[in-house]
Amino acid sequence: MRGGFTSKLPCLAVARGRPVSFHLTVGEAADCKAYDTLIALPERAPKSLLVGNGYDADAIRADLASRNIQAVIPGRSNRRVKIDHDRTLYKQRNGIERLFGRLKINRAIATRYDQLADSFMSMVHIATARYWLKFVHAA
Repeated sequence: MRGGFTSKLPCLAVARGRPVSFHLTVGEAADCKAYDTLIALPERAPKSLLVGNGYDADAIRADLASRNIQAVIPGRSNRRVKIDHDRTLYKQRNGIERLFGRLKINRAIATRYDQLADSFMSMVHIATARYWLKFVHAA
């Protein structure tokens, strides 16, 4: 999602930063374009959505309110009416950023070596499975 990707890889993760699903978008796409796909992916609705200020849109906030999901989205700097967010809960987003750091240990993911989306997503899924195996084995 950050760094050397030529495309964006929004991620849906559980509370501890463990990935559940990914959605590959083109590099020039705005962050908020992936919202509809990501919100439709989980089997059960999340209690809150922690995302960056790229998702700060009135339509997204209204949709989250209609779904009874707490929006933890910092406002953009150019927003006229400032909207507060739960800063304590937003700090948990760091787990997602660390997850991408762990995934980027794989050079093929960090450099976006695979040009085909299917090949790249296959590598992301393999890296994600390796990451999840640590937690399954510990349980």
